[in-house]
Amino acid sequence: MIRKNLISFQTKDGFQLDALLLLSSSDNDEDILNTPIIVYIHGVLGHFLARGTPRLLPPALLEHGINSFSVNTRMAFMGQIMGEGILDDTINDIDASLDLLKKEGFSNIFILGYSLGANLVAYYASKRSDPSIRGLILEGCAFSLPEAQKKRWDKWNSEPSYDEVYRKAKEILGSDPYKSSKDQIFIVYRAWGPTFNPFHIEIFTYKTWWFMRGPEAHNAMTYKLIPNIKVPILFIQGENDDILGAWEATELARLVREAGNPDITVKYMPKAKHDCMENPDETVTALVDWISQLP
Repeated sequence: MIRKNLISFQTKDGFQLDALLLLSSSDNDEDILNTPIIVYIHGVLGHFLARGTPRLLPPALLEHGINSFSVNTRMAFMGQIMGEGILDDTINDIDASLDLLKKEGFSNIFILGYSLGANLVAYYASKRSDPSIRGLILEGCAFSLPEAQKKRWDKWNSEPSYDEVYRKAKEILGSDPYKSSKDQIFIVYRAWGPTFNPFHIEIFTYKTWWFMRGPEAHNAMTYKLIPNIKVPILFIQGENDDILGAWEATELARLVREAGNPDITVKYMPKAKHDCMENPDETVTALVDWISQLP
């Protein structure tokens, strides 16, 4: 039997989180608490709307005795559109998630970040030194969210341009964007492609954009932060990733190794794009093997 528990809890700054705890059944609570458990941090859509890794990977790994805790952070539920998705504040979400697991007695904890979530996890781990974390799995981790967006918008000749959004954001948010009480939703056309079709637009508030994609979003510039991470890391990326460059995982891994962390593995999933669960067999095998080989 599989145990499923939908859990609601609060962060220290009062944000309400929802998470799904998925456990393999055992009559021995000690066995459950010592079994590897992965905290999943999702991409833009959240866990319960996404079709790939966030939804499919936890039950697939459960078949191999790996439990999961899938947390919908403040970046979900249209966080970047409604103004709640401040990237810097997600550190509170991961803190609260780990605190909950540790209070329950879980002792074999990993964190997996998917897409945007990979950058959130890298940011978190660069700021926190938590001995309860055995390792990180970063799937589809961008080298730098601000630089990636500027390059993409420039490519498609977005309207407005990256620089125009930056100027407008400074005008609206003022000298202290974090504390600013002024914010607005805005739409960028031709953000993901050459047309004005809805599929190619992107929507933020100026404040969520400032801390996630703007040129002063330092905590979203993963290449600057990742050398501070000291725990083992598994980078996985689709061999045919249509969002990231093939070099990004390899280059991030190089930076971590050069900073003195040798426990770094990079795996490219064949026949997969940005979502590695397009090739579930290879992805599940890579994660199970990596977790089982750690000391």
